[in-house]
Amino acid sequence: MLESIFGALLIMLMRICDVSIGTMRTILVVQGRKYLAGLAGTIEVLIWVFAIRYIFQNLDQVLNLFGYAIGFGLGNILGITLEQKIGLGFAQLNIISRIASEKIAEILRKEKYGVTQLPATGVSGDVSLLVVIVQRKNQKKVISLIESIDPKAFITVQHSLPYRGFIHGVRK
Repeated sequence: MLESIFGALLIMLMRICDVSIGTMRTILVVQGRKYLAGLAGTIEVLIWVFAIRYIFQNLDQVLNLFGYAIGFGLGNILGITLEQKIGLGFAQLNIISRIASEKIAEILRKEKYGVTQLPATGVSGDVSLLVVIVQRKNQKKVISLIESIDPKAFITVQHSLPYRGFIHGVRK
């Protein structure tokens, strides 16, 4: 019985590792980091092959199947959590403030973030749309800074893949 539990735990740990790496690999692929994605994919599949090999050698152990499934679920959670901590890539923040667009732009520029300010018209009249590209690892800090100036600012965040040009925040 102890060997069955050990086997299920081993499979679960292998799945946690390979699925977490797979999550990171997917993000690397989306960002066009092909060599890192290839390396991550190699490690991911190698771990998976060892896990599936162990399962096929012990098909009579139902606990192994639970270990496989639980490891998959936990691997997704861990992979996403790790990626959020690392914050690979860039995010585009679009900010609309009814009361403090100028101040937000000024403070962000003072903190060495590039800000593009566009005139816009909303339901309540003329506003400014601020567009900022930041490294994802700095995203929370920038949002906190914006909210400290205008807690009611409308902020959207989306993935950004800079193609060409200068990005202030990268040169901090």
